[in-house]
Amino acid sequence: MATGYEPLNTLKPIGEDIWIVDGPAIRFYGMPFSTRMTVVRLANGDLWLHSPVAYDAALAKALEALGPVTHLIAPNWIHYAYVGAWQEVYPEATAWAAPGVAERAQKYKIAMRIDHDLRGDGAEEPWQGEIRQRIVEGSKLHREAVFFHEASKTLILTDLIENFEAEKIPWWMRIAGRIGHILAPDGQMPRDMQVSFAGHREMLRGAVEEMIGWGPERIIIAHGAWFERDAVTELRRAFHWVL
Repeated sequence: MATGYEPLNTLKPIGEDIWIVDGPAIRFYGMPFSTRMTVVRLANGDLWLHSPVAYDAALAKALEALGPVTHLIAPNWIHYAYVGAWQEVYPEATAWAAPGVAERAQKYKIAMRIDHDLRGDGAEEPWQGEIRQRIVEGSKLHREAVFFHEASKTLILTDLIENFEAEKIPWWMRIAGRIGHILAPDGQMPRDMQVSFAGHREMLRGAVEEMIGWGPERIIIAHGAWFERDAVTELRRAFHWVL
């Protein structure tokens, strides 16, 4: 389980052509949520940015040294806040969004452009053969696009697992985290999200079984300590309640 977030806004290699970037915290329902972006360099050199963190000029320069910023991924209805800021600097980048993003961005008058909705039944053409893709369905609340980078055997999730370290969050958030089952080392899907799959758990089960079948070795998540090894074991642990 990887626990170090510092330094922020810095590319951290975790495998072949894949990096993470830990960004500054963002407030959600009054709580400080850590942020994390995953960067993949595709075979043609293009950069694929999953859940972009807040724009930072020095970070952008470091990314440009790797390749052109080409794809901006908003993987679920609450992970789109900074896409617009990156679009201002890279207007030719293509923005891809999961179901619910466009409606929420419009509701809250977020300045961003969505070029394509993410497919639920296979990878988009620009990253076919390199990154597998599925949208997890069955929740009344939450639909999330999940990805698997084949070269590094890395599963890329956003909120389906949260794994906050108690010592890195305020005491009052620890209480909520304990109730919500999102504290490390036993981080899981937040309790309210679990409830939202009531009546359709078989859809979630199918998605988890597919992710296990991909054979990941590590799992990147957006909030809290990510999992450097034993990915399949961690998936079975985190989703034991549905398998």
